Amino acid sequence: MTELHPSMPTGPSRRTALRAAGGATLLTGLGLSGCRSAVSDASSGTQGAGAAPRRGGTVNVAINSDFTPGLLFSQSNQALQHRLIYNTLTRYDDHLTPQPELATSWTYAKDGRSITLKLREGVTFHNGRTFTADDVIFAVKNLQNPVRAAQLRSTAATITGFEKRGDHGLVLKLAHRVNNLFDLFEFMIITDPGTVDDAVTGKRLIGTGPFRLTKWSPGSGLSLTRYDGYWLPGRPYLDRVEVRVIPQADALSSSLRSGQSQLSFDVPGKSLGTVKADPKLGITDYDTGAGAVYLGVNTKVAPLDDRTVRQAIAWAVDRDRLLDQALGGYGLASAAPWPKSSPAFTEAHRTHYTHNPGKARELLKSAGHGKLELPLLHIALPSDTAIAEAVQYDLKQVGVDVTLQPTDSATAQKKLISQGMPALWTMNHGFAQVQPSTLAVSAYPFNEAKNTSKYHSAHYTRVVREAWTQPESSAARANALHDEISGILLDEAFIIDLVVRGQIQVAARQLHGVALNKFSYLNLDHAYLV
Repeated sequence: MTELHPSMPTGPSRRTALRAAGGATLLTGLGLSGCRSAVSDASSGTQGAGAAPRRGGTVNVAINSDFTPGLLFSQSNQALQHRLIYNTLTRYDDHLTPQPELATSWTYAKDGRSITLKLREGVTFHNGRTFTADDVIFAVKNLQNPVRAAQLRSTAATITGFEKRGDHGLVLKLAHRVNNLFDLFEFMIITDPGTVDDAVTGKRLIGTGPFRLTKWSPGSGLSLTRYDGYWLPGRPYLDRVEVRVIPQADALSSSLRSGQSQLSFDVPGKSLGTVKADPKLGITDYDTGAGAVYLGVNTKVAPLDDRTVRQAIAWAVDRDRLLDQALGGYGLASAAPWPKSSPAFTEAHRTHYTHNPGKARELLKSAGHGKLELPLLHIALPSDTAIAEAVQYDLKQVGVDVTLQPTDSATAQKKLISQGMPALWTMNHGFAQVQPSTLAVSAYPFNEAKNTSKYHSAHYTRVVREAWTQPESSAARANALHDEISGILLDEAFIIDLVVRGQIQVAARQLHGVALNKFSYLNLDHAYLV
């Protein structure tokens, strides 16, 4: 039994060894511990050093696209505010070991077919209602609803039974063993069941988190105030959080340099050099790989139904140039989706495709193509546009003329979910930073049952399903399955990974105690201004 106590998020780390959660284990605790692994370019105040915490003040967070209520239960670049309003059941530390949040302890059955949760007592929603086991049951069933478009719905669907043990005890019964249940627990926000229909329209967002939503102004942002009834004693320190939509890259950077904003994760790579030179600001790179930049391929659009053509495109892109010029050098050029912290990472997979336009042209010629014309959808934001233009340039060098199709974030996400993408698209994906099986059973681009590329293979499904249900104790078999999944992804090239990158945080040095969870939910429980 391990005791955990309320604490500040842990400091910077480059740990790469991860320990999977599971087995017949019991973990108890009183509060939060751990954070996303972070590395600062300089002594950024957000890493917890400096003056003692001070109560009060307002933090202005600059974002480049507005909150989309209809995507509340899916992970996207609009999920930043989730952990300000809501809590989750658990939260990973740097080692992928779950830590208590609304669940304070848990016991896995030896056969992996059930888990018993002890839930935190004395927790209330922002409307004053007491949090109980019924709210967890609702949260699971809510994610099981296809209307919610939740990426971890397949994992939620394995929970087929609930046994309440009083108001704060709950047994979840599983259809079969899965090794990513704690990914679900970190992903799944606990909402007030009575107001969930209002939440998905943006009218009322009621959770148990440290801040209450007081106003959402579509196109402008969200206003949040401290929830005085928060369950973590003495937290949060801040009085208010203002999340401000600033879609123009120059204006967003200027708001940070002028002090109008104190925090952002949306500064384009091309602007990071200017920001880094400002002594009032610090850059923090969350290096556990929050996601990756990728080129998606619709395998039902000719000639992209030919694997040889897809492989040619994978060889054509100059990942190193894209990383340096479009992303400011922050990230890891990689043909595979995995960050270095993942158990699935290998250097051979990372470098499987390098920039080789000659080989790309040879493959296109062998497939009977001299010149191709294809559309490419991208999000109409500066960083995303820079990535799309870099891909467009590289493909042109091998005879593939690409027409760019800029669109807004919400539309792109809906097309991703509905399999409505054109021949090519560039976006960011997550889910490689948690249990490796989650990527292939949850992320829309990779989902073995239904993915955006419309790729299907019985072999891919078999390998993914075995990896998903593999006991954590079988490390050798798990590693072999991870290698097999990577091999399929690289060989079939229906998703062409380009750069693995973490969230890049730019913050005023007066701001301390900022953290993110594995799904990039912003945690300001311990944040304060000096």
